[in-house]
Amino acid sequence: MTLRDHGLRLDVRRLDLPEPRGGWVPTDLDNVHGVISMGGPQNVGESHPWMEREMAFLKAAHDANLPVIGICLGAQLIAAALGGTVEKLPQPEVGFHTVDLTIPAQTEQLLAGVPWTHMQFHSHAYGITKLPAGATLLASSAGCTVQAFKAGLRTIGFQFHPECDRAMIERFEQGAGSLSSAVGLDAGELVRQMDKHYAQYARVSNRIALNLATLCFPFSHLLAV
Repeated sequence: MTLRDHGLRLDVRRLDLPEPRGGWVPTDLDNVHGVISMGGPQNVGESHPWMEREMAFLKAAHDANLPVIGICLGAQLIAAALGGTVEKLPQPEVGFHTVDLTIPAQTEQLLAGVPWTHMQFHSHAYGITKLPAGATLLASSAGCTVQAFKAGLRTIGFQFHPECDRAMIERFEQGAGSLSSAVGLDAGELVRQMDKHYAQYARVSNRIALNLATLCFPFSHLLAV
């Protein structure tokens, strides 16, 4: 919504769906002015026909100094594509948990206005355990060291989910299944967490979205995958 409100045209591609002729992943960067790679139930290292192609595409966009934004699985794909490591965590991280910005993040323009300690929504069993060479750690949580990172000029990854509204968070919990069970999170507990933390979460997430829209994507086109 924020990106569309800023006049950006989105080309949304669901890589997990059956591919049309020519495939979902672009074969070049023609008319690509930026990329957002979103989350999903898949994990880095699994056998999906599109995953290696998406990682190659993300690396190409990064190497071209285009804006490249990753959320959850998207952040993990970026990290792996640039030489980092993604592994299964000792315990899934689901629900609202505290995220702490690192010292470099406190002067990072893309996180301007974001509290140094705040609550974010999480739903993942894998995490980035080694950053790509030269990348900067921007945020951590108790359960996952790499919650946000930046690589190069305009490549940034978020392990948490700043893109959700309340309805989306409820759908995450319904689809999380074994992840929620593993940490003892039921629908009632998630509602209690939302009642307590959603207002701050929404303000922080909106600020992140505004920062990305104004600082990363001053263009009239955008490709989301």
